[in-house]
Amino acid sequence: MLFSERAKKIVSRIPKGSVLTYKEVARLAGNPKASRAVGTIMSNNRDINVPCHRVIRSDGRAGGYNKDGSRQKIARLREEGVFL
Repeated sequence: MLFSERAKKIVSRIPKGSVLTYKEVARLAGNPKASRAVGTIMSNNRDINVPCHRVIRSDGRAGGYNKDGSRQKIARLREEGVFL
């Protein structure tokens, strides 16, 4: 399985109300130094079954979001009970 497929599979399993960092996703997908790659994969994600809004930066900030920017990402997380 490709790294991108593993990363998407991991993100698809993040439960509502929870988050992982890009670094955590990279580590779980088998390459702990590939957090930037995870960011790229998430920025190109168009699959509604991959909740890329649940992946945040290691410093606790939202980071980018491919659907209407970080404000929308923060709003979606707040709807799920996550406050950054």
